Amino acid sequence: MSMGIQLSKEAFTKHILQQPVLDTHTHLVGDRLAAGDFWEVAHYFWLFREMQAAGYPADAMELPEDLRISAFLDAYQATRNTLMNIAFTHILKDLYGITLSDKASVLEADRAIKQSAQRADWAQEVANRMQARRFVVNIPEHAAFQGMAHNAILIPRIDGKLGAWVKDIEASSDRAAALAETRAKLGQLLDTYKEDGVKGIMTTLPSYKASANHKIVIGQDSTKDEILMMLLHEIGAAAEQRGLLVQLFLGVERSWCGTAVPVNDPERILKLSALFEAYACPFELVVASELNNLDIVQAAWNFPNVHVGGHWWFNFRASTYRDSMQYRLEALPAIKSSLIVSDARCMEWSYGKIIVIKRLVGEFLWNQIEAGWIDQSTALQIAEDWLYRSAAKRYGVES
Repeated sequence: MSMGIQLSKEAFTKHILQQPVLDTHTHLVGDRLAAGDFWEVAHYFWLFREMQAAGYPADAMELPEDLRISAFLDAYQATRNTLMNIAFTHILKDLYGITLSDKASVLEADRAIKQSAQRADWAQEVANRMQARRFVVNIPEHAAFQGMAHNAILIPRIDGKLGAWVKDIEASSDRAAALAETRAKLGQLLDTYKEDGVKGIMTTLPSYKASANHKIVIGQDSTKDEILMMLLHEIGAAAEQRGLLVQLFLGVERSWCGTAVPVNDPERILKLSALFEAYACPFELVVASELNNLDIVQAAWNFPNVHVGGHWWFNFRASTYRDSMQYRLEALPAIKSSLIVSDARCMEWSYGKIIVIKRLVGEFLWNQIEAGWIDQSTALQIAEDWLYRSAAKRYGVES
């Protein structure tokens, strides 16, 4: 856009909707990118949770179809205010031209989704509609995207290995030797990734009482959390040596009950800050806990190698987006910040979430323009960085 042209609010919003996107975290599977039927879209985990809150049965798929549709429509109407419902509504309306109102509309949606699933070009068409250029997956076997212009960007997750390494060291009668053996395994693993062209690794982390600034010699009296922190030091050092990104997903904990919950730990990022200072590899922080949105911005403000990522799990709400965009706008160059984490299991849900995020970005930036804080050309640069360029730069994606 020419810097001299001033857009109306409607034209500005349309321009944001047409911006390219990089979806930095998905569960897409390369040989089955599209949903197979209506229920695969309707029972997406986070929408399903909200529907359950409105009375939808947990065993809905075991019900006769008529009863299931009736129960779904009741819960759908009861959750029209929620962001997941809004995203789901966008999916059906934008991609299929369907508005849910009765049993016939559900059956129509089911037929339409089953038909689109048979099209080899459907996933690419959906990606084109939301201007999604690339997608990230964390499982190597999922990265070959059939029918798409590009395969996925692979950022392998190592949390399964990390947890096992902690347990093995904790159980060893010679923890120093076990740590040395683990260091060798880690180096071999990252060498393999580097040779395969992988740009970084990803891990979630449980809650931890230890801090990275207390670097200790692992002994038989070391706690499990101290072992974890020492392994994070090993990961930081190994990633720095190989020029790899470390992507940390934080804020979802499973130790309090059988269900994953968000925990707003005010020291979560602080306890890791010594890693950011010690190792020059890029760190990308993605959080699911609302209060940590400011903490990751502060970390990125303090450490040039720290970047802030999109909103994960319980953080996918309009209110948290608005707050975190304000934090990021005031403190960080936009090139250090990415907004898109769809966590989608089918291409249709990547679409639904990305459309919602783009709408929030457009609304937020327009309000900043009207308030006189930024001009339109700056706003568009920010949007391009937040939605695509920041992640593309970190992941080594050519424009």
